[in-house]
Amino acid sequence: MLDPHGRIAGRNRAARRLTTSSASDVPPSWLGEAHLRHVAGTPDPTAAMPAGTFGSRSYEARPSPARDGRVAWWLFDRTDLVEAHETVRETRERADATSGLFSTLLSSLNVRRCAEVAARTATGHLAEAAVLITPPTGHRYAVTHALRGRRVVQETRQIDPLTVPGLDEALRGFPPAPARWIDPDAIPDWVIPEGFSGPPGSVLVTPLPGHGVPAGALILLRSDTEKGFSPEEEEFARLFASRAGTALSAARLYSEQTAVTGTLMRELLPPPLSRVHGVDYAGRYRTAMDHERVGGDFYDVHPGPDESAETFVALGDVAGKGLDAAVLTGKIRNTLHALLPLASDHLQVLRMLNGALLTSHHARFATLVLASVKRRDDGTVGLRLTSAGHLPPLVVRADGRVEEMPTQGTLVGALPRVTARTVETVLAPGDTCLLYTDGITEARGGPLGDELFGEDRLRAALEGCGGMPGEAMVEHVQMLAAQWLEPGSRHDDMAVVAVGAPRGGSTAGGRAPAGAGG
Repeated sequence: MLDPHGRIAGRNRAARRLTTSSASDVPPSWLGEAHLRHVAGTPDPTAAMPAGTFGSRSYEARPSPARDGRVAWWLFDRTDLVEAHETVRETRERADATSGLFSTLLSSLNVRRCAEVAARTATGHLAEAAVLITPPTGHRYAVTHALRGRRVVQETRQIDPLTVPGLDEALRGFPPAPARWIDPDAIPDWVIPEGFSGPPGSVLVTPLPGHGVPAGALILLRSDTEKGFSPEEEEFARLFASRAGTALSAARLYSEQTAVTGTLMRELLPPPLSRVHGVDYAGRYRTAMDHERVGGDFYDVHPGPDESAETFVALGDVAGKGLDAAVLTGKIRNTLHALLPLASDHLQVLRMLNGALLTSHHARFATLVLASVKRRDDGTVGLRLTSAGHLPPLVVRADGRVEEMPTQGTLVGALPRVTARTVETVLAPGDTCLLYTDGITEARGGPLGDELFGEDRLRAALEGCGGMPGEAMVEHVQMLAAQWLEPGSRHDDMAVVAVGAPRGGSTAGGRAPAGAGG
């Protein structure tokens, strides 16, 4: 009961129990203000009932007029309701944080970036500081320190997981120990981020579950001025860690697959070409899809052991496009490399390659053109050319004449027997032999978008390339074919190799091209 001046004028039994700790006749400020507004007749009709705390409990107050201007205020305990609403709010915030974290983490497949985001987010929702540790590489661990309001620090260092209670178990994927079991005084200095306010008052160590293999561990630190981790917070921390671990595991798997793919890709890519044993070589390669790096076309240059031996050149086209075709090109290239001791006999090489392809699980075939190249003492270059179902090589003379080499044969990987005809020619200084795949001649485009670039148009373009360096010639051919294509249209892989006799008889630069087979 409050009098007109807002002082306590009486209490019932329940109110006396509530106010035993206070002999004051002044009510809580929230109730006193509500009473004065009520007495003055200025309550806000749209406002909710007055509410606030009395001791450690939450109450809602409802007035009932009494005699002499006094007002009886009935206090209804709503502590459970307030706590329920607070729990719902915290749960919603944590769910939003977890969902946002997961979306952010999955948007990046970089392990360091995922670790940084997870540690920073943990300091915003779980603890004052967070330390994320990923599985070791050798004897060194990647450690990410995050402190609320500070820059995230990442380092690689040697640590002993046994020095942190629960860390060794967490890194091996065992369930976390309750925070109350971990002695904060046992935490070593390397765990505590620089700038942390005071000694740790509460520590939680939880694993980061991955895809079958632990993705690391998360250490959460609260200073001795903050309250410890409640069971609900520990449960949320485990949920948070499971999301972070899933994203980290995906990022690590992607990183490993990218590394493996990169290693394999380097073996599938055509080698860079240059001058070998006094002969100029140049090559260009373009896949059918711009986002792919390998496809069904290939070329290789295998220098002889010295200038007296022939250099073996192979250019081919596997049926199909993309990675499946690239796998078969890798098999063909490896087989040709193994057959280098027989490289002087083109027909024997083709027959053995054909047998290898027929016994494989690949249901694809390929066309090839082989060349054996040797520089002569007089500065000319001798060529032996053999086609296996492939387009005939073109020789561009220094004066602009274009000659088609009349070699022909059956493709490999389709028929039980291979036949082929080998032809020989000589390149004078300034002459170039061009090997190319049908991606050049079958480029579809033109004014109406339905016309092939064709062999005639290629020969006409080469007539203006007499005496041009091989590097410039292959670049010119690739550019013409690309310009001929209708924008956005599908096309085949394109590969071009030029073998040229240098002008002036120079034999400088006799080293093998980087990446070429030996």
